[in-house]
Amino acid sequence: MDMQSAFDAIAEIIRAVPRSGLLAGTIVALFIGWIGALMLRKRIAGGRLVRTVSTLALAGILLTVFFQLARFDPRLDAVTELGMPEQRIVGEETLIPMAADGHYWLVAEVNGVPTRFLVDTGATLTAFSTRSAEQAGLYPRTGGLPVLLNTANGTVTADLTTVDSLRFGNIEAAGLDAVIAPNLGQTNVLGMNFLSRLDSWRVEGGDLILDPGPANDN
Repeated sequence: MDMQSAFDAIAEIIRAVPRSGLLAGTIVALFIGWIGALMLRKRIAGGRLVRTVSTLALAGILLTVFFQLARFDPRLDAVTELGMPEQRIVGEETLIPMAADGHYWLVAEVNGVPTRFLVDTGATLTAFSTRSAEQAGLYPRTGGLPVLLNTANGTVTADLTTVDSLRFGNIEAAGLDAVIAPNLGQTNVLGMNFLSRLDSWRVEGGDLILDPGPANDN
């Protein structure tokens, strides 16, 4: 990442602060820690307590960030489902033919709203454009940490959200985590955090075959 890209990424995070309780909380905790250090330096009573409160707050924020981002890794579902909806995919094998452009496209019902997706094995996260998210009634998670995404338009911040229901073919997903990316354009992406929860996925004869597996409770 060059210097300009780094500055752009920092600027995106700064602009996201008012929208993120976690980022705002981090700044407050750091400020409290600075006050505690100043109190200790000047030998003011209570400085150590203030520093301890700041440290505990930062540790809590760090754990929250870990749990939010770990939700995209199915290997950690047993841990990250604590207090959050279970992410599961059920159904039967579904075939998706290759489109004329060489990609795999599908139309899924997201919370009952038809939504077109590009199935992208190179995308880590399932992502929605702002318009598609609004149509499907998806909203940024309260207190969620904005995620940085690299797109054709540069690095942008995306908000975490949870998809209650996503259905296509013989497959239904529930509680799936995703992001809302404002600069994604009109393309929604079904990424690896969905595909990796399937029992298997493969390409045969040019067709993409998705198999949730028997009684899959991912």
